[in-house]
Amino acid sequence: MTTDPLPRRTRLRRAAAGLRPRMLAAFVAVAALSALATATLTYRAATNSTLELTQDTTLDELRRRVDTLAPDLPFPPTQSELDRLAGQLSGTGGFRDWRVLAVHGTDHSEWTQPVTVPPALERTVNAGHSAFQRFTADGHPWLATGVPVTGAAAAPNAPSGLTVYALLPLDREQSASNALLAAATGAGAFAAVLAAALALLAARQVLRPVRALGDVAHALAQGKLDTRLTVTGHDELAQLSKTFNHTARTLQGTIEELRAIESQGRRFAADVSHELRTPLAAMLAVTDILDEDAEQLPEDTATALRMISNETVRLTRLVNDLIEISRLDAGAAPLHTETVDAPTAVRETLDLRGWNDRVELDLPATLPVRLDPRRFDVIVANLAGNALRHGRPPVRLTLRGAEDDLVLTVTDQGTGIPPAELPHLFDRFYKADKARRRSEGSGLGLAIAQENARLHGGVIEAANSPTGGAVFTLVLPRGLTTEDQ
Repeated sequence: MTTDPLPRRTRLRRAAAGLRPRMLAAFVAVAALSALATATLTYRAATNSTLELTQDTTLDELRRRVDTLAPDLPFPPTQSELDRLAGQLSGTGGFRDWRVLAVHGTDHSEWTQPVTVPPALERTVNAGHSAFQRFTADGHPWLATGVPVTGAAAAPNAPSGLTVYALLPLDREQSASNALLAAATGAGAFAAVLAAALALLAARQVLRPVRALGDVAHALAQGKLDTRLTVTGHDELAQLSKTFNHTARTLQGTIEELRAIESQGRRFAADVSHELRTPLAAMLAVTDILDEDAEQLPEDTATALRMISNETVRLTRLVNDLIEISRLDAGAAPLHTETVDAPTAVRETLDLRGWNDRVELDLPATLPVRLDPRRFDVIVANLAGNALRHGRPPVRLTLRGAEDDLVLTVTDQGTGIPPAELPHLFDRFYKADKARRRSEGSGLGLAIAQENARLHGGVIEAANSPTGGAVFTLVLPRGLTTEDQ
């Protein structure tokens, strides 16, 4: 069974920590942007409306009062008369706290006001146009309004050279705008906090079924196929839960059916193998006796006898392999480890099968390891025999110790393994050579070798050598203690 590298709580915390901040950020961002846009538009509209009203009112008031007082002014007016006109315009009944300046011509020698009229506005008014302009002076906002005087006593219905300016501080309007901006900012902050609270609530509602779904999925991965989700409501998450439960039921039924079929197949193979073992042993004993007298038999009879003998040996090997696979599947193949010298164990395996002169050895003088000698013999015999049967000489076996591991490599000089076959080499009853389905091998040798390697906590890997031929690499933990070394 595949194990999850992360604990369940860790996975759930990571999943929740990923989705909740994204939902919170999305809600807050939408609320903040909406509040910012609303506040900006409101601030600009209110500020513009207030300033336009002030500008229009100031200009209208100045023009009205000029039209009332200017006709009585003698021409050319003296500076004292201009000052008196300015005083009358800004006196009782004047517009708020404006400052009025009366100018004749372009002589500003007597212009002593601390705030002066902007030159651009002065040029426009001197050209005969009423105008206004906002500007900043001494850190305060101001509104300057200018009106050219016509219809004076000295020059009725014609430009008189007399201009009147009104300077109005806009601190009151600025304060109102600042108050509006502060209110809008507060409203935006409140909207962001409210959005965050709603986002947390929504995330809680959404993540609860998601967390439950993660728990159930993890339980299914651990083999608890009867685990189901509790369906509440009729929304999309409820529909997802129903779909998940249906999928889990279908998966459970399919897996249970496959497990039953697999169990029956394994039991059948084990039963048949055990039933065949006794008659095969008897047949093998008889054929061994007959082989000794084959030379005295007629040629056709001797040939048939040798064929029967070979097939009996092959069938015996297949039955033994099936029994071994059955024991491995049933978990009835315990390890009996002991400390052995790996180079010596390799030599004994090859010598027992008469392969010493067919396999080139590259072994260290000594390499102590702790393993099951019988199962190590099965692994080495399968790898070396596979190279001898399907590869080309020379077959080379190399043994090395790498840190805490034993590394055994078997190489040959054959044509190698087709890339499409590599993932299936350790499958049961798989034979890479499709043209030789009928061969001495049972198709179980590499599978048995791999299972024995896994019992030791190791693995066998297959690859192709860059120079040609197949390469099988066995990696086993040496399993030594301080006393063993």
